[in-house]
Amino acid sequence: MSEQAIYFEDYEIGHVRMTTGRTITETDFVVHAGHTGDFFPHHMDAEFAKTTPFGQRVAHGTMIFSIGVGLTASLINPVAFSYGYDRLRFVRPVFIGDTIRTRVTISAKEDDPKRSGSGRVVERCEVLNQRDEVVLAADHILIAERKTN
Repeated sequence: MSEQAIYFEDYEIGHVRMTTGRTITETDFVVHAGHTGDFFPHHMDAEFAKTTPFGQRVAHGTMIFSIGVGLTASLINPVAFSYGYDRLRFVRPVFIGDTIRTRVTISAKEDDPKRSGSGRVVERCEVLNQRDEVVLAADHILIAERKTN
């Protein structure tokens, strides 16, 4: 993984980047359930899931969030850090065999009220399936240092 300093001033509203894809597997379901303790039958019981409106097991929303965010981790920025996520929504179901990727769009920039030498950058993260449908959306807030303090 490479490293690059990207300062607050360097972020451009509207800039879009797309990650590579990742196919969701049954192993992902099992590992995520083990990590979280979420063994709800919607995720783990194929026969139960047939009786639901989806007709099959649906991925944990938190798993799709974790994998979708993980796909964006391609560059280390030593002058920025994650402040968290807002407006997380599970828009559509994801199933075993679906392939997801994440579109990251710089949607806003603002002063950071707590840190005069930094600003806040909002990245709109949209996880897409293989049909380019948004399955998850969230706003990632970055705290990025300014070039001039």
